[in-house]
Amino acid sequence: MKIARPRPLTLIILDGWGYRQTSQDNAIAAARKPFWDYLCQTYPHTLISGSGRCVGLPDQQMGNSEVGHLNMGAGRIVYQDLTRIDQAIESGDFFHNPILLDAFQHAKAQGKAVHVMGLLSPGGVHSHERHLHALAQLAAQLEIPALYIHAFLDGRDTPPRSALSSLTLPSPGQIVSLIGRYYAMDRDKRWNRIHPAYDLLVSGRAAYHADTAAAGLELAYARGENDEFVQATSIHPAQTAPVTINDGDSLIFMNFRADRAREITQAFIEPDFHGFVREKWPQLGRFVCLAEYDNRFPVPVAFPPLPLHNILAEYLSQLGMKQLRIAETEKYAHVTFFFNGGLEPPYPGENRILIPSPTVATYDLQPEMSAPELTDRLIEEIKTQQYDVIVCNFANPDMVGHTGNFDATVKAIETIDTCLEKIITALLQVGGEAVITADHGNAEKMFDHETNQPHTAHTSDPVPFIYIGREAAIIKADGKLSDIAPTLLYLMNMDQPAEMTGKPLVKLV
Repeated sequence: MKIARPRPLTLIILDGWGYRQTSQDNAIAAARKPFWDYLCQTYPHTLISGSGRCVGLPDQQMGNSEVGHLNMGAGRIVYQDLTRIDQAIESGDFFHNPILLDAFQHAKAQGKAVHVMGLLSPGGVHSHERHLHALAQLAAQLEIPALYIHAFLDGRDTPPRSALSSLTLPSPGQIVSLIGRYYAMDRDKRWNRIHPAYDLLVSGRAAYHADTAAAGLELAYARGENDEFVQATSIHPAQTAPVTINDGDSLIFMNFRADRAREITQAFIEPDFHGFVREKWPQLGRFVCLAEYDNRFPVPVAFPPLPLHNILAEYLSQLGMKQLRIAETEKYAHVTFFFNGGLEPPYPGENRILIPSPTVATYDLQPEMSAPELTDRLIEEIKTQQYDVIVCNFANPDMVGHTGNFDATVKAIETIDTCLEKIITALLQVGGEAVITADHGNAEKMFDHETNQPHTAHTSDPVPFIYIGREAAIIKADGKLSDIAPTLLYLMNMDQPAEMTGKPLVKLV
């Protein structure tokens, strides 16, 4: 007997909504969320893993939005760039990588400098400092006299003031500039943030100067700036010129995550660049990306992506089904590029809706973000009944959670609760169904008592899974994000492609 197919089946991803049993410093537990409580009392639900080996990361490594959406959309554990690069370092293959070797050897042969830019952090979300240490080791092996480091500081996937421990580098690594990721790693076309980072790197133009990286960081803290917001600081002895990126130099971008690496990459590589006026545009000898940021960028990639076949989007498209992706700006790339296995173009039958994120300095100033507008538009699309599958992301728990502002994060959670009630009501009215989950934790832990600082990073906590539809039972106790796509296919009475190794989390009764 054929199982009826719900239409639309809507996957709602609550970005940064993890589960932690204790209520202390837990914005989700503190929030008034009557509809969420009703869902948990009424529909089958469980907790699933969004971190560590369950999503292709090293053991105990916190999850993140890119990894979470990749695993959800692929229906299998996707081994992440962090894991692949770590394994290459461990095996020694990293030190024989032809793309990296070429960048060093070309500069050495031409008498030019080698620079590395990127997020200097142990966070493991956008980069990892051990990869920089490996680059320094490779430079030493190749007898490169100096490896100039342009350090973007974290404080978002790490405690707000924790960069000092990352500033000591093996020879020949030498930090020549500091700037917070708020500027250098924008992803929302706020070119006024990228501009000072670019000028710092190519011209040495800086708001501040210090003799050493540690001194520069100390001055930033004295100004009240946490790592994320450190203003452009040039690091060099007072009587010497700043170290800048010049014609013929090699530049290696050590970030492995794409979304926050694209804009500053565009400023370096695009002849017809319109983000801001470049007073200086060095003609680089080599520009190397550690991982692929966009397959349209004409630059070498040290660790190109591994192809993924028969991911959910591709499979649904081949079957002639209609899909919708909808999110606000901050998470739009995640429901499109990352959910689609790192491919930018939409598949046939896949439509996309971008709701602009609010223009505020930090999202604790507007914790509702664009969730109300996203909800209204999503309900309009649900009512058309033209889509088989809808994938939606709410950014609030993650983006407001990253600010460390507890009260604002509580308000963000309460906003989501109101939005969920409207969406689920609309879905049930048209015979649709929903799966609600999250990509990783964040908002459930807002303070770190070990560092005595606000906790602004992701967590390794499990995330919720709720199925709202026909009568069903949870059948998988050790679920993970790669089980989401197989669950959706099961609920649609569709065969699971062989490439998907995840298993359905529910069984219809």
